[in-house]
Amino acid sequence: MTQNYMFERPRNGSILPLAPKNMSLALFDFDGTITTHETMPEFLRRSISRRRLFLGWLLLAPLVLGYKWRVISGTLVRRAIVRIGYSGVAASAVVTSGRDFAESYLPKVLRPEAIQRIAWHLTQGHEVVVVSGGLDVYLAPWCEAQGLELLCSSLQRRNGVLTGYYEGQQCVLAEKARRVRERYDLHKFTEVYAYGDTFEDRDLLGIATRKYYQWQEVGAAGGR
Repeated sequence: MTQNYMFERPRNGSILPLAPKNMSLALFDFDGTITTHETMPEFLRRSISRRRLFLGWLLLAPLVLGYKWRVISGTLVRRAIVRIGYSGVAASAVVTSGRDFAESYLPKVLRPEAIQRIAWHLTQGHEVVVVSGGLDVYLAPWCEAQGLELLCSSLQRRNGVLTGYYEGQQCVLAEKARRVRERYDLHKFTEVYAYGDTFEDRDLLGIATRKYYQWQEVGAAGGR
């Protein structure tokens, strides 16, 4: 990736590079921001067996209903789905499903404006990161193909088998901002852009100097 460097000329006549002139970080939520809709439900349907899907529908219907009525958090619903859907499943099978999903399904649901904005950031030499509550089994291969960094949720595995739990916290709400701060020194960037589309992205947008909600720029410069 090409950077725009400033140079100083020392007394001996050689040229030494200084810090990049314009270092910027661009943070993108995935579902609903880069894509036209949430993609994790479709991945769950494709990667979980029919028997488990049916069992999950029976057991989790009250939770899903509560989520739609906004009385139960999406974090709790996703945790329960992962528990029923993936406990004891071979990790390799889900990884294979993720790669196929990244190649065959995701390209069909990308927002043209998102792809154009990502391309603009890359041509400017900005560091571009997808920050998502979605799963690494399908986000990692997609981001790798696009040349993007990734912070997201992961499924816990032991000896090649999924445990039915997340590895660490789901990458949602405040966890999104925490992970960004953990990996990046935000003070070294002249601009921090953030893009989101739901209330779950508010903490991510809160650390940005340029924030975009549903593709409209909002608010003033945030704190870092």
